[in-house]
Amino acid sequence: MSAEVVGSNPYSRLMALKRMGIVNNYEKIREFSVAIVGVGGVGSVAAEMLTRCGIGRLLLYDYDTVELANMNRLFFRPEQAGLSKTDAAVQTLTSINPDVVLEGYKLNITTVEGFGSFMESLARPFKEKSSASPSGVDLVLSCVDNYEARMVVNQACNELGQTWIESGVSEDAVSGHIQLLIPGETACFACAPPLVRLSRFSIPCIHAWLQVVASGIDERTLKREGVCAASLPTTMGIVAGLLVQSTLKYLLEFGQVSRYLGYSALKDFFPTMEMKPNTQCTNAACVERQHEYVKKKPERDALARAKAEADRAVQDVAPLHEDNEWNITVMDDDDDDKDVFLDAQTTPNSQILPEGFLRELPDADDAFRKLDEAFVGGAAAQDNDLEELERQLQALNSD
Repeated sequence: MSAEVVGSNPYSRLMALKRMGIVNNYEKIREFSVAIVGVGGVGSVAAEMLTRCGIGRLLLYDYDTVELANMNRLFFRPEQAGLSKTDAAVQTLTSINPDVVLEGYKLNITTVEGFGSFMESLARPFKEKSSASPSGVDLVLSCVDNYEARMVVNQACNELGQTWIESGVSEDAVSGHIQLLIPGETACFACAPPLVRLSRFSIPCIHAWLQVVASGIDERTLKREGVCAASLPTTMGIVAGLLVQSTLKYLLEFGQVSRYLGYSALKDFFPTMEMKPNTQCTNAACVERQHEYVKKKPERDALARAKAEADRAVQDVAPLHEDNEWNITVMDDDDDDKDVFLDAQTTPNSQILPEGFLRELPDADDAFRKLDEAFVGGAAAQDNDLEELERQLQALNSD
């Protein structure tokens, strides 16, 4: 991944993040592996963004096919109708950036067989894999559109101890959210009661959905003929952008990653919140991850203190202002030499006063007096010159 600023380098503008100090090591993105579950309105756009950013590997999961009804969204094209969404995505993304390793899995993760294949593929290591990940991928992005699939992703990530980010768009297409889930550290998808969970998605008819969750009815059987959820490419694009932005911040370790970030299009409202894990969660793997997290807390605190001390030490020895290509120098307010520096830039060396001496401004009356003297002296000198010229003319006439 080159940082050379030329028109033929697809990464030059991305590498500028490193030159500007936003990211310490942007090249590291080539080591990361990200799984995207659901290649629909949000997932497909997120996949394209990560591909353009130069991610190392993308794993794409979906069992559906491309339809003309999907054309109101971004990414897919009419000629891809009939293809599986994963095949169509791999086709498009390969043409955008052949450097990215792409793996498409056409499977339904909510089935027993599909779940087994899902778990197996997530655990499979990447040759350039970052050592920080507990599984074969560094992050899982959930872009599915139903509760059942979200619970399956939640189960898989809890079992693997895998960090993931859940996303969703409301049925009326005017709100959405993303949520970072770290097993043991944050609430998993099963920790919160259904009322809190579903109301956060802005799903209409909340009481009907509560009955669905409580009774275990298959959501797919509730679809009415000729009725479908609304879909706005704007809302999905915004949610996908927030999702990938958080992904980059999490992987490349810059900025702050919100644990939950909502979006309401009608009011341009972006709520944030954080949910702690439920110690009585019904998901056994979640409870197990919580116990592991508590056990490792002293070790994490010690590492955090050591890192903070190392950062302070670097700041103490680092120069206040490094050289830059524009030769701009910034002085601190408490710099004792600031006044002398400014004087040296605007005053000739012969007029710089020694330390401890002050130059007083002239009195106004004195300034006017000197001006008058200069004017009178100049006029007198001019009169003398005229008298001398007159004498010379008279001498010539007398001759």
